[in-house]
Amino acid sequence: MKLYYFPGACSMAAHIALREAGLNFDLEKVDLMGGGKTESGADYASINPKGYVPALKLDNGQVLTEVGVVMQYIADQKPGSGLAPAAGTMERYRLMEMLNFITSELHKNFTPLFNPAASAEAKEAASANIKKRLAYLNDQLAGKQYLLGDTFTVADAYLATILGWCQFVKFDISGYPNIGAFAGRVMGRASVQETMKAEGLMG
Repeated sequence: MKLYYFPGACSMAAHIALREAGLNFDLEKVDLMGGGKTESGADYASINPKGYVPALKLDNGQVLTEVGVVMQYIADQKPGSGLAPAAGTMERYRLMEMLNFITSELHKNFTPLFNPAASAEAKEAASANIKKRLAYLNDQLAGKQYLLGDTFTVADAYLATILGWCQFVKFDISGYPNIGAFAGRVMGRASVQETMKAEGLMG
């Protein structure tokens, strides 16, 4: 398999999941900021016409996109990893519920904060939404190690990746103690440390 990624982007969640699952994979960086070329010089639009990461090229040549789907695929390659509950169980639907929440309600609200052209009003509205979503997640994490309980899942990899963006946009999460403790636990995982090193985000 090959993961197309951009350092620190949401593709980092899939990168973490691949390492947690212990799967063999290659990495190829995508220049999202200029030209849309991959590290090997390929036109990324020919791989993923949507133009954003992640994209996971499977061994049979098919390409999967959308981070929540990519991570569930990865988890299902190693069912014993605990990265996703078994398909068809209520626990699996809870995982999907959380992945969808992170995608639509948290991830997307960061877009104006990264966009220099976004108005002050748009940034304020996005920040207000993020605060509400983080308050909800802070409550969900009360008394838990991870989002679904004591087992690390792909939803935790996704949330931790998004939380990492807070420092870049100067968003203070100190008012969410459960989230802060969660972030510390996840950042301490070997898979996360290895991912950040591989993406050039830490020495």
